[in-house]
Amino acid sequence: MILICQEYAREVEKLAFKLLELISISLGLPGDRLSGYFKEQTSILRFNHYPPCPNPELALGVGRHKDGGALTVLAQDSVGGLQVGRRSDGEWIPVKPIPDALIINIGNCMQVWTNDKYWSAEHRVVVNTSKERFSVPFFFFPSHETNIEPLEELISEENPPCYKKCNWGKFFVSRNRSDFKKLEVEDIQIDHFKA
Repeated sequence: MILICQEYAREVEKLAFKLLELISISLGLPGDRLSGYFKEQTSILRFNHYPPCPNPELALGVGRHKDGGALTVLAQDSVGGLQVGRRSDGEWIPVKPIPDALIINIGNCMQVWTNDKYWSAEHRVVVNTSKERFSVPFFFFPSHETNIEPLEELISEENPPCYKKCNWGKFFVSRNRSDFKKLEVEDIQIDHFKA
């Protein structure tokens, strides 16, 4: 099982690098523009299990959040439960599972690098009343030393930076401390670095 997971992680990592290349090209930049941030990447593969809940209105599988990294590649089963917050009004829209398809989430790093040309969508997971749910997200994270700021090629007088520079490692650690300890403070978000 461990070998299968390692092979899966390697293949999803290849996909993430290809997506990174395509996003760079879509911005009019060289395909390898963002790859340098991932030389000593800190990516994570996680396995999620959501047991059924007879009163799903009383529980969430995962609360509302935006992914912190560059990209998330998500494999999920047919049960469903992922919801995306509609940007215009915040209404939660279910994401219907499609067999053999992967879901790609843009993360905070990509939102900052692209100076809001790509946007990190808020999402959550709700539980099912009678069926368990499984998902496997691959979080594509840059090196801890990477400074996250709008790419200089995308900045101009007409398009000033939307974010101040922040260090990915410090942002990630601060965010996880607040998430995991459930402190009585608002979780750190990328919007705290708005210029």
